Amino acid sequence: MAGRNVPATIPATGGEAGLNRYLAEIKKFPILTPEEEYMLAKRWTEHQDTDAAARLVNSHLRLVAKIAMGYRGYGLPTAELISEGNIGLMQGVKKFEPDRGFRLATYAMWWIRASIQEYILRSWSLVKMGTTAAQKKLFFNLRRMKNRIEAFEEGDLKPEDVTKIATDLGVSEEDVISMNRRMAMGGDTSLNVPLRDDSEGSWQDFLVDSEPLQDERVAEAQETQIRHELLTEALQALNERERHILTERRLTDDPKTLEELSQVYDVSRERIRQIEVRAFEKLQKALMNLAGERRLLTAA
Repeated sequence: MAGRNVPATIPATGGEAGLNRYLAEIKKFPILTPEEEYMLAKRWTEHQDTDAAARLVNSHLRLVAKIAMGYRGYGLPTAELISEGNIGLMQGVKKFEPDRGFRLATYAMWWIRASIQEYILRSWSLVKMGTTAAQKKLFFNLRRMKNRIEAFEEGDLKPEDVTKIATDLGVSEEDVISMNRRMAMGGDTSLNVPLRDDSEGSWQDFLVDSEPLQDERVAEAQETQIRHELLTEALQALNERERHILTERRLTDDPKTLEELSQVYDVSRERIRQIEVRAFEKLQKALMNLAGERRLLTAA
């Protein structure tokens, strides 16, 4: 599939003014049944049927819009977030393998989120907000953590709040303090703006080039791809019912309740909970085994 682009007749967002019109328009695309999705995906992967690919993309535009809405707190136009998410969706469709046994939405949401987050990191500040996975996690979770502990005050965080956030997110306290200060400055502004009204110095005088090297960017992209592949492969350790229940409970933006799934399988809610727990344990074990096998292959 390398080298092929996924075509799609995606409606234009037309900027913020046309966003409501866009959201209304994408609702006209029908949601596919599992059987329809599978057949369309097979037509695309085996015969490069562009009409099939377009239907797969269009049927998931609402998923992109829903995910993009969750990133509106970063001060970027919602229409642009959706556009970037649509790019991720098309990449997900391009790499989707229907015979793996799970739904396109489960797989594509990883690509959608990755595309939106990379766009935010590129756009939110001319100085890169974070170069490691931990720093990016901190960037996208700091606001949520501050809200949870009700740390609404301006300026630096309290020492105890810094410690809690650093512990919960697995980063250093120095990273939390630095990220909080940088985010408090807001989004992009001109680098030529004076530091003070009576100062000749400007922000650009203090910039340090923190752009990662090309090999670091490649390594990070490869790591993301490996995580996607490991999850996809590990899900095959589950039977069809376990895979469906785990996906609907933990791998979707709108998880199903135990009651809803109990009605699907005509069993009790407790039985669904037991299957979910067992499936999650099997998935974790499969992921650990696969990761170990990859380490052994790399060492060899």
